[in-house]
Amino acid sequence: MFARCCVGGLLLLCLGSSLVGCSSQGLDSVQVTPATQALTVGQTAQFTATGTYGNASHLSTQDITSLVTWTSNTPSVATISATGVATAVGAGTTTITATSSGFNGPVSSSATLTVTGSSGGGTAGGSIASIAIIPGTQSVSSPTQTSQFLAIGTTSSGATVNLTNQVAWNSSGTQIATINATTGLATGVSQGTTTITALYSNTAGGTVVTGTATFTVAGGTTQQFTAVMILPSSQTLSTLNQTAQFIALATSGTTGLQQDVTSSPQLKWTSSNPTIGSVSPGGVAKDLGAGASTITAVLTNSDGSVVSNSATLTTSLTSTPQDLLSMTIIPSSITVGNLQDSGQFLATGTFSTPPYTRDITNSVQWITSAPNVFPVTTNCGSGAPANCSPAPLAGSQNGGVASAYGNGTGVIVAEYTGTDKATVAATATFACPLVPPTATNPGSCFPGSQAPALLSTLTVYNEGLNNNDPLSNNTNWLVTAPSATGTPNVIHCGPGWTNNGQSGGSVCTATYPVGATVTLTAPPQSGVSFGGWSSTCAISPNPSVATGTNTCTVTLSTDETVGAIFN
Repeated sequence: MFARCCVGGLLLLCLGSSLVGCSSQGLDSVQVTPATQALTVGQTAQFTATGTYGNASHLSTQDITSLVTWTSNTPSVATISATGVATAVGAGTTTITATSSGFNGPVSSSATLTVTGSSGGGTAGGSIASIAIIPGTQSVSSPTQTSQFLAIGTTSSGATVNLTNQVAWNSSGTQIATINATTGLATGVSQGTTTITALYSNTAGGTVVTGTATFTVAGGTTQQFTAVMILPSSQTLSTLNQTAQFIALATSGTTGLQQDVTSSPQLKWTSSNPTIGSVSPGGVAKDLGAGASTITAVLTNSDGSVVSNSATLTTSLTSTPQDLLSMTIIPSSITVGNLQDSGQFLATGTFSTPPYTRDITNSVQWITSAPNVFPVTTNCGSGAPANCSPAPLAGSQNGGVASAYGNGTGVIVAEYTGTDKATVAATATFACPLVPPTATNPGSCFPGSQAPALLSTLTVYNEGLNNNDPLSNNTNWLVTAPSATGTPNVIHCGPGWTNNGQSGGSVCTATYPVGATVTLTAPPQSGVSFGGWSSTCAISPNPSVATGTNTCTVTLSTDETVGAIFN
């Protein structure tokens, strides 16, 4: 009786233990899937081994793909790795077998793999129709710990393929966990849960297939900030009860990204002289008398650590009223759907003198909290304050144009310093949310979502004195034009241009973005009389032949051909 009890208890203990500790005693059988598989040379396929435990009672199953011994009886047809990934080598048929030690001795299961002629590699049995991330949920106890995710694709024919190193891995919250973009190895950063996404692009048809899983960091602390910046660093108020807005941007210690914490409950605003210049919990300062105050922002992290910074507030009751009273960014937020998409922010200001409301988009300094992810342009054109930089941009490009080179959300700041040295700032948000595409949802901001740039081709040639004499001057005529980025003389068409003894071509082409405006120039050349252009140019309303000038401005809505007339 004692012996039977102990044997039963031992068996129950084994069944309740881990797979590694009891696999040799409790494994009844093993099953390989898929049972049949077809590949072409160079393709791969994932086989899976499922073990059944319980010695005919209390049955349970478990994935033991990485614990069995895999063999191919004809390695010249296909090989198989220790993790069940078969690689087609040559035409023929082979048997794939998974073997393990079972409760009553060795157990095994087999599948048939048929390999046909050569291909360029890829996935088995058609295009990838779906992706499963294994495991679907995973957690670590603390930051810096790692876990491996696998991406298993299912083709349109039902075959399975290991795509772990062929997908693009992404973590929705890099402040919680990062993941290697090519290997699927996730690393904990701070406490919380993030969504792990695997994206695969089918080469045929260009469709994108995705799979998702969750990764949790159970222990540790939440994301901490290592610095806080106040914008602007100084402000001046001139009349009683006048107000000004300070903005606080906190820097993440792990990602380096900045977050607007102006109104965060973690942030406390104080004034060194609140009877002269006060500050509210939302960073709004107020003129209560003449003098100077130090405005301080103290940010307390969840772990109790503190970061702070200060700005200067100068208040007066007798000086000239402030130049710019307030500023607004329109719209307050922009969301785009694809990488490399852009959005235009406008800055409007309310002034103390007419005109009271002005467009100051190109008179402010535009700042972004994530310059490598969401850059924003600044164009300090005519009338901009002296401290605004950089210099005016080429062409008519505005300041305030934000672009998305990654997904997430950034803070856009507009800062203006008036003639009275007072600085005013305002904020907006710019977002490119990551939404993996599905069969019914095109998704947004995933890798590969950016549209290819639309280009038009400009062709330049010498039309001659008239259409019947295209070579009336072929000695030293010359036409030049800049590149799309403003580099001069990218087009240098004609024998009048020489470089290291080589002349320019008789027909020249260059590509520009659709909508670009290009100015062609025919520089004065000895012995050449310029007769005009064959193209419609911007020098007069819709001329059929533009004469009387040696420049031609063309806006490229489609491919354009321009002939220059010389004699």
